[in-house]
Amino acid sequence: MALDVREAPREGAGPAEPAPRPRREITTAFVVSRIMVLAIAAAILLYAVPPLVAAGSWVSLGLLCAVGALIAYLYLTRRFIPAKYLVPGTVFLLAFQVFPVVYTVTTAFTNFGDGHRGDKAAAITAIETGSVRQAPGSPEYSLTVALRGEELVFLLVDPATEQVSLGTADGLSRLDGAQVGVTGKVLSAPGLTVLKAPQAAARGPEVSALAVPTGDGLIKANGLSRAVEGKAALVYDAGCDCVRGEGGTWTADEGQGYFVNAEGEHLAQGWQVNVGLDNFSRVLTNPTISGYFAGVLGWNIFFALVSVLGTFGLGMSVALALHHPRMRGTRFYRIALILPYAMPAFAMLLVWRDMFNRDFGLINQLLGANIDWLGELGTARFGVILVNLWLGFPYMFLVTTGALQAIPRELTEAAAIDGATPWRAFRRVTLPLLLVALTPLLISSFAYNFNNFNAIALTTDGGPFPAENPQVGGTDLLITYTFRLAFGAGGAQFGFAAAISVFIFTIVAVISAVAFRRTRRQEEIYA
Repeated sequence: MALDVREAPREGAGPAEPAPRPRREITTAFVVSRIMVLAIAAAILLYAVPPLVAAGSWVSLGLLCAVGALIAYLYLTRRFIPAKYLVPGTVFLLAFQVFPVVYTVTTAFTNFGDGHRGDKAAAITAIETGSVRQAPGSPEYSLTVALRGEELVFLLVDPATEQVSLGTADGLSRLDGAQVGVTGKVLSAPGLTVLKAPQAAARGPEVSALAVPTGDGLIKANGLSRAVEGKAALVYDAGCDCVRGEGGTWTADEGQGYFVNAEGEHLAQGWQVNVGLDNFSRVLTNPTISGYFAGVLGWNIFFALVSVLGTFGLGMSVALALHHPRMRGTRFYRIALILPYAMPAFAMLLVWRDMFNRDFGLINQLLGANIDWLGELGTARFGVILVNLWLGFPYMFLVTTGALQAIPRELTEAAAIDGATPWRAFRRVTLPLLLVALTPLLISSFAYNFNNFNAIALTTDGGPFPAENPQVGGTDLLITYTFRLAFGAGGAQFGFAAAISVFIFTIVAVISAVAFRRTRRQEEIYA
């Protein structure tokens, strides 16, 4: 045994010097994790700074640099050990939880969507360039698409003079040193990358959108090998803040983000504006939407509740059976029971959809029946619930098995000694302890199934649909109903979809909050 041979302080010698603080041991894992965090932060800075500088987003750039400097200081010093572990989680929480929620809520107060993606200046440019029409006798050019750095440009060859010009969004300029082939296509040009036909075709929308201004009009592509000069049929007049053309005059409506004529008709292209509570009032007052909202909501809640309670009941029953001490072959059964959970859910949903097929489905062949499972309301709802139970019960089986392992067998044995029947011991001892541990998971499962888009979209696609309203199906959840309303034939309406998402978020949040309050009471009782 080692002896402490340090001399004790003598009387009158004054207070002893405090012992030095023990140095924290820096492990290899800690050093590696610190290097990884710094490397990821540096990579994000290198990736994000150039586009932010190019876009002139100085506020975002300053915020990004400040966060990067804070992370660098934090991980290059020996102090603030707890913060080194908290900062990554906080950053991911803000990036993947807080920011999406805040962005969705702010988008709900706008008209953001197809035709309203940019500002007013971008809308005016799109209206004018989109209305360009070739005038009789206007020049035509042989077109070659090229890149100047990352910018798409036109190489235009005049057939009469074989002069090559460079066409950009800023205008037309002479280009010397280009090599032109016998077909009139430019083969090479100094400082430019000539795109081959497949490459140019892959960037078709950019080619169609580019308009080269000239003194008399605009040059636009007509295919991938020809360009023509034309004039805009619609022209913006800043004096009246309107668009004039042969069809009339369209005045800017800043409240709706459109150019509107005297008859109330608007041009297709608009701009993004704040519309206040219009999206929310549309959900509540539009009869096409509000008339079916309550019915869809009721089925949505029923679907989520039955899915959660059914998967929990089935998973718990199997877990209890395999937890019995006399049960043999538990490893084999557990492996077999988690197979549905291990399979890709989207693939299994498609397989189940084919199994429910009326003419060729396996279920009808086994039963010798001719049931239209997905074509009738009752059987379609039964089918999607059955599929969801099959997909979800292995998860509940796993978590219940883990929770049962944490419950001492002495408790149930004591209940049996006191004369309790197995059912009474389960109801009074095992089930309450399981619920204390699993209620948060049940709440999260309810929230997941409330927005279980794949379970409906990949099996019934919301159907069956009544003849009088093809917009609302019998198995539609709020999320699938929202998707069809916001991204259907009328184009993408992100602002409207965000407003309905806020409604869904509020409903799930209220139900979850009530359930968590009841969970706290349970924990206090069985603590």
